[in-house]
Amino acid sequence: MAGDEKMIAAWPLPVTDAPDDAPFYQAGVRGELAMQACAECGRLRFPPRCMCPACRSMKVEWKKMSGRGRIWSFVVPHPPLLPVFNEQAPYNVIVVELDDDPAIRLVGNLVTGPDDPLDAVDPATIRIGEAVEAVFVPMADDVSLIRWKRVAV
Repeated sequence: MAGDEKMIAAWPLPVTDAPDDAPFYQAGVRGELAMQACAECGRLRFPPRCMCPACRSMKVEWKKMSGRGRIWSFVVPHPPLLPVFNEQAPYNVIVVELDDDPAIRLVGNLVTGPDDPLDAVDPATIRIGEAVEAVFVPMADDVSLIRWKRVAV
């Protein structure tokens, strides 16, 4: 296999030691959802960055979130975008707006539990507005990917 083909044959994992977003990934490893916030005006922001877009402060803090949200949108990729996902197709990709700040939206998969495959939820049953909560799936020592499971309302 050529180098590029090898790269997409495995789960694509993020770089977790970049200064702006390392705390996001460290929280995920602990099973928590954390968001960067401006230490001046308090505005949450994602993706993490060095300057607040609201007040332009460079002061940053990290806040633990509830991990709850609602499905804002979803798609079922046909065919899967990367070969590593072929065996689990069809699977869903959802966009979740956080209860803590609906302007923040995160992408993940709707699953029945953290250890279940991506195709465990029938895409025909997914509804916009459904309540979900974050679950974290360890992928490496320094990476736990966020997924979402339904919450009884």
